Amino acid sequence: MKPVTAIIADDEENLRIGISVLLEQLWPELKILGHAQNGIEAVSLIEIEKPDIAFLDIKMPGMSGVAVAKKVSHTCKVVFITAYDQFAVQAFESEAVDYILKPVTQKRLETTISRLKKQLDEQDSLPDFDLKMEKVLQVLENRDALEYLRLIKVKTGSELRFVPVSQVLYFKAEDKYTIVQTPFNEFLIKTPIKNLENELDPKHFWRVHRSAIVNIERIQIIKRSFTYQMIIGFDQTDHTIAVSRSYEHLFKQM
Repeated sequence: MKPVTAIIADDEENLRIGISVLLEQLWPELKILGHAQNGIEAVSLIEIEKPDIAFLDIKMPGMSGVAVAKKVSHTCKVVFITAYDQFAVQAFESEAVDYILKPVTQKRLETTISRLKKQLDEQDSLPDFDLKMEKVLQVLENRDALEYLRLIKVKTGSELRFVPVSQVLYFKAEDKYTIVQTPFNEFLIKTPIKNLENELDPKHFWRVHRSAIVNIERIQIIKRSFTYQMIIGFDQTDHTIAVSRSYEHLFKQM
């Protein structure tokens, strides 16, 4: 009998490892074929390995889990990993697609495994399953689009301003504040980088360092320093941002 196989895609290494360990304990017959750190890697891994199941983080740099699912849902079952409870209310009622809320717990994963085994045993008819999946992805896309930040509220003197995120070159943590850098202005806000990462569209904003998020639409050049560190340069300014080695893989696909 052919073993059931899966891949895990999430930009958080600890989470990927944690899910792998839990799956090994709760479903020892399941074979993990590989891990992906972003959506682009996930699509490539799925196309090469052809797993039965894909565990996909909804928000990943490069390509979201929803975008990945649209490409591969006809080839494998999908389980979304999400930190956002609102995603799970309407979209998963059909149980065509399952989800796991972060932080991942053993109890929730046990429920997911039970559902997956049932789906694999029943072998949903392809047209019916594709229709269910299409409805789920449509709901996720609509909710996703509404959630992303469009404007950043900043204070300049006694005035409040709203800066379109499309104008932002990068966000950078600085002491107790976060720098919002546009081509001609620098603003300070109190929202931490970690919170911003969850509120920005991952198709356009990538975490490139534990203290920095960049707008990939505003990147003009990517180069190496004399110490061989990857450096990002932006249009209309001489500002640069260093890329942590753990995030360099994002740009190898560009």
